[in-house]
Amino acid sequence: MATLQNIRSKGPLLVIAVGLALFAFIAGDAWRVLQPHQSQDVGEVNGEVLSAQDYQSLVEEYSEVVKFSSGLNTLSDEQLNQLRDEVWRSYVNNKLIEAEAKKLGLTVSNEEIKTIINEGTHPLLAQTPFRNPQTGAFDKDLLMKFLADYAKMNKGQMPAQYTEYYDSMYKLWSFIEKTLVQTRLQEKYSTLIAKSMLSNPVEAQSAFDGRVNQMDLLLAAIPYSTIADSTVKVTEAELKAAYDKKKEQYRQFVETRNIKYIDVQVTASEEDKAELRKEMDEYTAQLAAATGEYASLVRSTGSEHPYIDLYYTTRALPTDVVARLDSVAMGDVFGPYYNVTDNTLNSFKKLAKASLPDSIQYRQIQVVGETIEATRTLADSIYGAIKAGADFAELAKKYGQTGESVWISSANYEGAQVDGDNLKYITAVTSAETNELKNVALAQGNIILQVTAKKAFKDKYKVAVVKRAIEFSKETYSKAYNDFSQFIASNGTLEALAANAEDAGYRLLDRVGLYSTEHNIGGVRGTKEALRWAFSAKPGEVSGLYECGESDHLMVVALVAVNPEGYRPLSAVRNELGMELIRDKKAEKILADMKAANPSSFEQYKNMTGAVSDSVKHVTFEAPAFIPVLRNSEPLVSSYVPVGELNKLSAPIKGNSGVFVLQPYAEDKLNETYEEGAEVEKLQGMYTNLAVRQFINDLYLKADVKDERYLFF
Repeated sequence: MATLQNIRSKGPLLVIAVGLALFAFIAGDAWRVLQPHQSQDVGEVNGEVLSAQDYQSLVEEYSEVVKFSSGLNTLSDEQLNQLRDEVWRSYVNNKLIEAEAKKLGLTVSNEEIKTIINEGTHPLLAQTPFRNPQTGAFDKDLLMKFLADYAKMNKGQMPAQYTEYYDSMYKLWSFIEKTLVQTRLQEKYSTLIAKSMLSNPVEAQSAFDGRVNQMDLLLAAIPYSTIADSTVKVTEAELKAAYDKKKEQYRQFVETRNIKYIDVQVTASEEDKAELRKEMDEYTAQLAAATGEYASLVRSTGSEHPYIDLYYTTRALPTDVVARLDSVAMGDVFGPYYNVTDNTLNSFKKLAKASLPDSIQYRQIQVVGETIEATRTLADSIYGAIKAGADFAELAKKYGQTGESVWISSANYEGAQVDGDNLKYITAVTSAETNELKNVALAQGNIILQVTAKKAFKDKYKVAVVKRAIEFSKETYSKAYNDFSQFIASNGTLEALAANAEDAGYRLLDRVGLYSTEHNIGGVRGTKEALRWAFSAKPGEVSGLYECGESDHLMVVALVAVNPEGYRPLSAVRNELGMELIRDKKAEKILADMKAANPSSFEQYKNMTGAVSDSVKHVTFEAPAFIPVLRNSEPLVSSYVPVGELNKLSAPIKGNSGVFVLQPYAEDKLNETYEEGAEVEKLQGMYTNLAVRQFINDLYLKADVKDERYLFF
C-alpha cells in the first residue's frame, strides 16, 4: 500500500516523464523519416548508379555459375572477394563499351547469337555442359533438347535434387547467353579499333630479328653503391624541378589513405605449450599401449589427421610423418616431436605395411528391394546364382545395370572423408582377391562385387597419427586482448602510438596509398571494418580495437593522411624523387671519373676502382637482361644487341644499378624461319590488345567511375 501511495503522489511527474519518453521515441522516428535517405548505391559509371541490391544479385548469379561449373557447394572468403572484383570489372567494362557502342550504332542482334550457337565454336560455349560425349565439342542439339525439356518440366513430380540441378543448368545457360551478347559487342568494338592499327613488313622483320638474334657480351660496371648516399646532396630546387618534369606520373585517379597500424598476432604462451606437451605425452603412452580401436583413440585426442582403417600410400600421410616412417619399427611409436612447418606437436604409431595394388578393376551389381529384408534375400539369391556359374554381366542387365568393369585407384579415396558405408565399401574392394565375389551389405542396399584385375603395386601403410596444433588458450587470448586494450586506451592519439608502441612491445606499421577496393589491411583477414573506418576517419584519429584474422589477430589503426584524387604532392614523393636524383648524380660522377681516366679497353674498365664484371649470354633485344653481378635488370643491355659490333667496346652507358660498358664477343641466331604474314599478324594482334586496353583505360577515366563497394561488402 505504501508503494502504491508513493506512486500516486508522483503521478503528474510520471505522466510528464512518460510523455517526454514517447515524444523522444516519436521524434526519433520522425527525424529518421525526414532526414535524407542514406545512399544504398555501391558504384556509378557514366552517371548510372548500381545499387547494392543489384550488385549483390550479379554476384549471386555469378557465384552460382562458378559453384555449378566447379562442383563446389561453397566459396571461401578469398574466392568470394575475387568473384566480387570480377563482377565489378565486368560490369564497368560492359557499361563503358555499351555507352560507346550506342554512340557508334553498334548492336548485337538475336540472329547473331543464333549464328554463334549454330556454329558452336565460341570459347564460351565450350564451358557449358552441352558437349558431345565423344568429341567434347559444344552440341547445339543437346542444348535445344535441354531447353525444350526444361520448358515442359513438371517440377512438382520430380525429386528436389533433380529440380535443383536442372534449375542450376538453366541459370548457367542464361548467364552464358547474356555473356555472349556482351562479349560479341566487345568483339565488335575491339575489331573497330583493330582496323585502325596497321603493321608492315619492315616492322615485322625488325621484330623477328629482335627475337631471334642473340649476343654474348662482356660487361664491366661501376655500381652506384660504390658511392655513399651521404656524399651526394640534393637541393630543394632540384627536387621541385624533377617533380614538375614528372608530375603526370604522380597523378592518382581515386582517393587513397595513409595509415599506421599495429597488428598483434596472438600465439600460444609457454604455459599453453607445456600443457599441450603434457597431453601429448599421455596420448603417446595410449598409442603405445593400444592394440586396436585406433580410430576412436585418435579421434579422442583431437588429432587433425583422423585414423581410417585402410592401407594408404605415403602421399596420404603428413610429410613430417613420411620423413620419419622408415626409421620406425613396426608396432613402435615415434614422438612427441615438433613440426615447424605446420606448428604442431606429433606422435604416430606404425601399425602395418604391405605391397598392394594402387589400381583395382572391379564390377558390381547394386541390389535394392522394397524392404531391407527383401534386399538381403535378393542379394543372397544373385550372389548364389553367380557362385553357381551364372553370367555376371547378364544378371546385371536383368536388373537394369551394365555390369561393366571400372577402375578405382587410391587417389580416388585418399584425402577424402571415408567412414560408415563408404569405408565398408572401399574395404571390400581393396581387400578382395582377384575374381573373388563379395556380397556387401550396406544401409541402403547390397552390392555384389567382383575384382577382375589389379596393377601398379606400391608400399602402403596403416599409421595412427596424433597431430595437434600448438594453439593459444582462452586465458592467453584474454591477456593479450586486455594488455592491448589498455595500451590503446592510454595512447589515443597518433603521436602517442608512435612514441610508445615500441616500448610497449608493439610494432607500428606504415601503409601508404591504401585503396578502398582492397579487401584487408596488412594481409590480415577479417579487417573490412578497419578498412571502412580508415575511409571515414579524419587525419590524426585512432580507431578502437579490432578482433580479426582467424580470431587470432588484434589491430588498431590510425589515419595519417588523406590523399585526394589528383596529383600527389611533392611531400608524398620526396623520398622516391630524392633516390632518383641521387642515382643520377652518382652516374654523373662515375661518368666524369671514366672520362678523366680515359680507359681504352675492356680490361682497363674492368680494373677501375670499384668495378665489377660479368659475362651475359644469349641476350636478345626482345627481353630485358638480368645482370647477376648488379642484381638487377638492365634493359639498355638488351637495347645494345641490334647495334653492337663483335669485339668492339661500347661507350659508357648509364643503367639502373650502375654505369657500364659492353663488349660483344659472340653472336648467334635462333633456329626460326621468318614468315612475313605470321609476323605481321602477331604484331597486329599485339598492337590491337594494347590499343584496346588503352581505350578502355581512357573510357574509364572519362566515365567518372565511383566504386563504394567497401561500404557494403
